[in-house]
Amino acid sequence: MPIVPHRSNAKNRPGFFPKVLYRGRARIGQAVGELERFKRVALRCEKTAENYAALVAFACSLILVKSVHTI
Repeated sequence: MPIVPHRSNAKNRPGFFPKVLYRGRARIGQAVGELERFKRVALRCEKTAENYAALVAFACSLILVKSVHTI
């Protein structure tokens, strides 16, 4: 089930919308976008799954350091 908000002028709007799930989905999309800023991750240049996983882990650690170490 996709978690996308309905338009405000839609005729058949459901009464319930899972805002928490929508926020989680948005955060995951933002994290993937941050990862794809790294060219080797976006283009999947690594030949083995092990090397690719290591590269993704390294990119995640750089993103974490950047988010924590802001002046």
